[in-house]
Amino acid sequence: MTNASGAPISALRAALESRCPRCGKGRLYDGLLKVRDRCESCDLNLAAADTGDGPIIFIVFIVGAIVVGSALWTELEFSPPMWVHVVLWPPLVLGLSLVLLRFLKSLLIALQFKHRAKEYDESE
Repeated sequence: MTNASGAPISALRAALESRCPRCGKGRLYDGLLKVRDRCESCDLNLAAADTGDGPIIFIVFIVGAIVVGSALWTELEFSPPMWVHVVLWPPLVLGLSLVLLRFLKSLLIALQFKHRAKEYDESE
């Protein structure tokens, strides 16, 4: 993966910036999670990218570990009433899931491109 100057683009950087995995300039998304059809800069076919359920699996494990660990610690340390748990944890689950979903989806798309998944046929 290289940009116009020939310098390689890291998959992590492309994911963090939600940019095209080939050139690093074009935006990856239209809106929150809809992947663009083509890169506006280098015309890479982004519609071929298919992350499937990959990001969701990681999110379930990451967010689950954080929230269950935090809820357990809170219960053992403070013994709050049940309504405190009802108020605290659902917004945390939703917030963490949305933040991680965009990043992990971008990362999987960038890794697919980097490792030459069949969807990214350079001859197009």
